[in-house]
Amino acid sequence: MARGLSDTSQHQSHTTELSNALVALHKEQFGRGPSTTRTEFAGPDITVTVFHDALLPAERELVNLGEVLRVQEARVFFQEATRAKFIETIERVLSRKVVSFHSTCDARAGIVMEIAILEPRDAGSDDDAPTAKRVTRPSESNAALLRGD
Repeated sequence: MARGLSDTSQHQSHTTELSNALVALHKEQFGRGPSTTRTEFAGPDITVTVFHDALLPAERELVNLGEVLRVQEARVFFQEATRAKFIETIERVLSRKVVSFHSTCDARAGIVMEIAILEPRDAGSDDDAPTAKRVTRPSESNAALLRGD
């Protein structure tokens, strides 16, 4: 039981540290930070960070003028320009390699999400973060059974 509690608090420590680091980077890159931020693991190898009230004042005005797509397009360019810094921050905080990074903006809601796909850990790893479960493809005979052949 104590082991589970320790794992939970270590997990919360990682997500809190990652949220704080990404907010600091967001402030550095965009001039302001979001009003609230939350990071969660979506399985052992995916992190999702949600920034609420993340738009710049000028972006909010564009949304009010009905220019939602312009804001979203600009965010794509911003993210491409800052991508390496976000990846470096995630890798530093979690001590894990990012194999895929995604950023998306819902301009209408003022929400930005940063999603990182992490390299799976080795099954024998004794690190404190959750370990990845390997997904295997069914054998041809099992696939035939699943199809009902």
